[in-house]
Amino acid sequence: MASAERLISSDDHVDLAHDAIKANLASKFHDAYDAALMEFGMGMAKAMSSEANALWRKQQELPDAEVRRMDSLEGRNYAAAGRPGHTDAKARLEDLDADGIDKSVMYCEVSAFRYLYLLKDGNREATRAFNTTMHQFAEVDRERMIVSYQIPIHDIEAAVAEVKWVAEMGGKSLQLPVYPAELGLPDYWDKRYDPLWKAITETNLPICLHIGLNTQLESLAQRDPTPQKGIFVGAVALTTAEPLGMFIMGGVFERFPKLKVVFVEPGLGWVDWWLYIVDDLQARQGYEFPAITKPPSHYFHQNVFLTFIDEPNAYRLATERLGVDNIMWSSDYPHPVTSWPRSQEIVNNMFDGIRAEDRAKIVCGNATRVWNL
Repeated sequence: MASAERLISSDDHVDLAHDAIKANLASKFHDAYDAALMEFGMGMAKAMSSEANALWRKQQELPDAEVRRMDSLEGRNYAAAGRPGHTDAKARLEDLDADGIDKSVMYCEVSAFRYLYLLKDGNREATRAFNTTMHQFAEVDRERMIVSYQIPIHDIEAAVAEVKWVAEMGGKSLQLPVYPAELGLPDYWDKRYDPLWKAITETNLPICLHIGLNTQLESLAQRDPTPQKGIFVGAVALTTAEPLGMFIMGGVFERFPKLKVVFVEPGLGWVDWWLYIVDDLQARQGYEFPAITKPPSHYFHQNVFLTFIDEPNAYRLATERLGVDNIMWSSDYPHPVTSWPRSQEIVNNMFDGIRAEDRAKIVCGNATRVWNL
């Protein structure tokens, strides 16, 4: 594929149909699968109820037609909206070509680990069915389509087995829940996860934590008066400080220095400040982090990677504190913020005039190293 510059997108999306997943699952588990999905869906509907901003609407005196328009998202028109490549692998490959992208790391819109654990019988089988369906999506071109396999964390023995299966199948990307507490589980500093970290370290695969939802902010989602929950959505990325701190100050990287953890879509600017403040807490303010032997920023630069889309200050933030080796560009296809089909142009504008070596790392080199491409 000819392109002006080699680009690897570290964050794109595919949408799997539940019927496709169930086609890889024994029929005796289908009813339990549907029930778990419904249970999860009812919880999400409660958190994101349109009635949550009824008072705001009343005070704004909005006409009913305007309220319906905002709720339907009709105004969010963008080039990638409704593209067949969201669900069809061959069409997705065509869109990669159209956008001048060499390889794409893909995450499923379905967060399977949010509901599969609800299956009292068949959760291991359902997890394998989900990951098999992701694997099948990439069959059209595994070199260019790097799908992320979801690893449940309720059953560590099962999680380890799934990691080993992914590695045996030639998979290159693992996706774990961002916030274990959402699922009623201990945070990632807990040594219950050590067998999982050991297995992942042995495979040299990255752990990907994709930001997008945090049900611990359910109250905020209910109180958010804006039509598309824009206050809630903006706050979710900031709560990435929680798992970031658990991995770093909780001592996970002290115990497993070769782990690679990718935070997907967290934003860059606030992480710059966060790194400053946690180092300062330890160095100047007297806070103790007994699980680590070096400043928190040391473990960030050693183990953590951040994806971003088209943040204007990305390079400055990287050179000042985050590290050029620790950030990776992404297209975020086919979401509203995506750079598709102008990724080459947008990347060129964003990084025009910077050091060629740094530019290559950010747009393809770091991803090649992280995902062993």
